[in-house]
Amino acid sequence: MAGQMVHYEIPAGDTAKAREFWGSLFGWEFEEYPGSPTEYHMTRFSETTGGAIYGADGDKRGARVYFDVDDINASASQVGELGGKAGEANPVPSMGWFAICHDPEGNEFGLWQTDPNAGA
Repeated sequence: MAGQMVHYEIPAGDTAKAREFWGSLFGWEFEEYPGSPTEYHMTRFSETTGGAIYGADGDKRGARVYFDVDDINASASQVGELGGKAGEANPVPSMGWFAICHDPEGNEFGLWQTDPNAGA
């Protein structure tokens, strides 16, 4: 469903400490995502939504929310037309596509298109 929050990322300088905090607070269980270029630990909130804690430098703060879209390229283009900025669509093999964006105020968010053929 377009516009639904589907993924939430939390940056952390110390991912073990962050996983301990969030896991203890909400009972989240994490699994390391294999093949990621950075340390990336995923959890599931429901059948259609998930989150992750990922390794980030000490200056990176603030969570990033990803919103579901039907067409990653059309939605990224629309972000630009509305005064925001959108990065290139990147595949997550066998899962889908994401693009990192910024709204006109500089707030970061992501777009997500489910596509089992991505990166194949």
